[in-house]
Amino acid sequence: MREEFVVWMSAQTPAERALANSYTTGDGQLTFDVSDLAVDYHPDRTVTLTYQLTVIRRDHPGERWIFTLPWADKSFADVFVSPSPDHDRLRQLVHVVHTLLEEWWDTKGRNRGSASMGRGLP
Repeated sequence: MREEFVVWMSAQTPAERALANSYTTGDGQLTFDVSDLAVDYHPDRTVTLTYQLTVIRRDHPGERWIFTLPWADKSFADVFVSPSPDHDRLRQLVHVVHTLLEEWWDTKGRNRGSASMGRGLP
């Protein structure tokens, strides 16, 4: 049996709050409107991020999705849990996660690995 530690507390870490923010891509073509983020902490210091979000494209209706991102990079473990993480490292973490989210969106239709990370919602 695999053990998981799920964070369901109202007092989120700065990293969790930053990662839960909605954002628009630099070109203004996509908005990732985050409605919920669950962060699962594992004993081996890896993390799983599970987003509920609506992806909004110009001139298209929004699409609701659940996106799951396994995060194995332990070099950011301290950033995830710190009550006051280094600002530059937090910004880097958010940038990398946003990049992975955008890559998933762009490749989910033709890459099985990407497709398995998301599930459309009604």
